[in-house]
Amino acid sequence: MSPEENLRTERWLASARVFLAFGALIAVWLAPEEVRSPWAYVLLGFYIAHATAILILLRSPQQSSSPLRLMVHCVDVLWPALISPYTVGQNNPFFLFFVFVLAAAAYRWGLWETVMTAVASVSLLWLESVSFKEGILRALNTWATHHRMPAIQVKILGMEPKELFMGSVSLIIMGLLLGYLAERQKKLGAEKDIAARMLRLVRVDVGLAGSLSHILSELVRLYGAKRVLIVTRESGSHRVHTGELESNSVLPELRWNDAGPLASEAYLKESRAETWYAKRGEKEEISITGLDPSGSFLRIDAAVVLGFADLYEFQSVAASSFSFSHELTGRIFLFDPNFRSGNDEELGFLQDLIRQITPAVYNLYLLRRLRTRAGAAERARLVRELHDGAVQSLIGVEMQVDVLRRHAPEATSMTDELERIQGLLREEVLKLRELMQEMKSTAVDARRLAGYLRDTVQRFQRETGIAAQFVMDGDEIVLPSAVCRELARIAQEALVNVRKHSGARQVIVQLLQEDGGWQLIVEDDGAGFPFSGRISQSELDASGKAPTIIRERVRLIQADLTIESKPGKGSRIEVFVPLLQPVEVGTGLRNLFT
Repeated sequence: MSPEENLRTERWLASARVFLAFGALIAVWLAPEEVRSPWAYVLLGFYIAHATAILILLRSPQQSSSPLRLMVHCVDVLWPALISPYTVGQNNPFFLFFVFVLAAAAYRWGLWETVMTAVASVSLLWLESVSFKEGILRALNTWATHHRMPAIQVKILGMEPKELFMGSVSLIIMGLLLGYLAERQKKLGAEKDIAARMLRLVRVDVGLAGSLSHILSELVRLYGAKRVLIVTRESGSHRVHTGELESNSVLPELRWNDAGPLASEAYLKESRAETWYAKRGEKEEISITGLDPSGSFLRIDAAVVLGFADLYEFQSVAASSFSFSHELTGRIFLFDPNFRSGNDEELGFLQDLIRQITPAVYNLYLLRRLRTRAGAAERARLVRELHDGAVQSLIGVEMQVDVLRRHAPEATSMTDELERIQGLLREEVLKLRELMQEMKSTAVDARRLAGYLRDTVQRFQRETGIAAQFVMDGDEIVLPSAVCRELARIAQEALVNVRKHSGARQVIVQLLQEDGGWQLIVEDDGAGFPFSGRISQSELDASGKAPTIIRERVRLIQADLTIESKPGKGSRIEVFVPLLQPVEVGTGLRNLFT
């Protein structure tokens, strides 16, 4: 517990201690025959003073320290053992002091501390019994008589082994029950606190990716796991995305990868268990247990984890499935978790925790989609306004300038100036249309990529007058949506550069299926780049000769960029995207979660 919670607990216990002390005083006053010696009143008076002093001390703003709590608890254990010998039997008014000290131990700590408190109380009672048998009582009475004090009259029968044994059993059993109940209550409270802390990590300002990173980092810390892996799959797609986070990561940031179309069988194999725990044996055999959606324990076939076990090394792994309303499904893997309780109990808590977090994360996912659609709608509105306003006005002005140029006297400076102004207006119209095209949402996936590129090339030819052609050679495109979007943007940027800088009369855009991947080629017959020959991506990064935007987009999808230039004769840009190897898509894929 926090220091504030400890102080609050001690204040409640101090109030209960004072109430108990005065309650015992009233009980003794109502039944004085139960007290065998005036020493009981003296000790009770000291206890009332002690309880009042602790209550006053804890009213100060200072926080309760561990040594103070331990000292107060030791006094609470000692006091009933000193008072109890003066009253015996069923009507002992001081028996509640034992109950109080056991309840205080349970409230402060837990099961084992409560049991040890019961053992300490029982040990003190037996130590008193042995001491009385060995003549300590006689020595104490001699001392009391010498100092003219009342003798200590203790009913020795109450300290006999038979009665002590029954009382000891009662205390031990009571300690076990109170400790167990307190332990369960504290565990339930801790689980609620953990869930609340996890939910607080779902924040709009850090986005979905940041929230997932913080939640998974907290799971790693909570279970003492070596690392955590989250696997997701969007509805209608067979692509599997994985995000990995190490336990020793300084910054909780997931590394997202595209696991490929065949990874679903390894990561997301169907199973009757929603949450399961697998462990490798000495002979590499894997034993696996799990919980179904209702929380019932079941044993499942190890085939669920065999494909996953071939990809990762682990001694044990815990996994829990989740679903965002059938739009996004996935599974979380914890490598080598430290389960302090039984596997079933820990799996049940993990399952409940994931279920409580999932709705909050899904709401953030919906909010991201809503913002994306709102942004797209606003950009579309702005594009319409530009098209109906500024672009049309500039076209109208360009047409008026053209009319003036045609009616102006030939071979004059005015004609040349009007022609220059007309060219500037036409250039600005093209720039605005390119800006409008960039502002439009590029919702491109594998099915739409070819059509999108074809439309882009045709529009380029209409607006610039440069002969343009699109060629595709290959079967069905199998690429992630993020990669398709980047390829479309790369083609657009290459065509913009052709219009602005090349002076080309012809351009060809090709999308070809090669061995192990797909290749996008943009080739023109213009001025070319300011170098001659064929340069690879590493050389381009070192020299900075290629367009920066194209190089960055190629790097995001981890493709290979090659540029071939023949000054005065044209250039050729080649982007090769490998198909089979996992492709880290960087921010392109991360946009799904931000």
